[in-house]
Amino acid sequence: MEEVLPPLRPIGFVRCEQRLHHEAPRQSGLGRGATGEILVRQGLQNCLADLAGFSHLWVLSWFHLARGFRSQVVPPRDQRKRGLFATRAPQRPNPIGMSCVQLLRIEKRVLHIADHDLLDGTPVLDLKPYLPYCDSVPTASIGYVAGLPPAAHDHRQWWSTKGLPPPRVYQDRGDDQLR
Repeated sequence: MEEVLPPLRPIGFVRCEQRLHHEAPRQSGLGRGATGEILVRQGLQNCLADLAGFSHLWVLSWFHLARGFRSQVVPPRDQRKRGLFATRAPQRPNPIGMSCVQLLRIEKRVLHIADHDLLDGTPVLDLKPYLPYCDSVPTASIGYVAGLPPAAHDHRQWWSTKGLPPPRVYQDRGDDQLR
């Protein structure tokens, strides 16, 4: 029996220079994410009260560019297929993203952020403060990821494994943008 879920309405949208999947780091918090902004929807400005004292936020978002999903995928640093729920692939049954971002400052309804993995136009579903005492688990085990090389590329270039040229949208950007 399926439940009827209420429709989700974005609370805001991301504005940044990262427009394509390969321009963003594979995870937020890796120190390579560009700066950007979250423009919060009119009428929600009072929801931002007291947020300025936090250095980091959880951003729940909708992967608006994701199209479909596969039950098993090969993560960028891996060589074998893994169950989708054992990865952080953006193509999911419900393409919901979760990113821990640095909050630089707030100006009215604009949150200035850094070290993010979001793309321009990403709908933001919710914001929550990052709380180290309950959000960090230093003793957590990381399964198969512990055996992967940490310095590998952020994204798998699927076209090269198929012997194809890069999609047109990447061809004019050069190889340095395809990491």
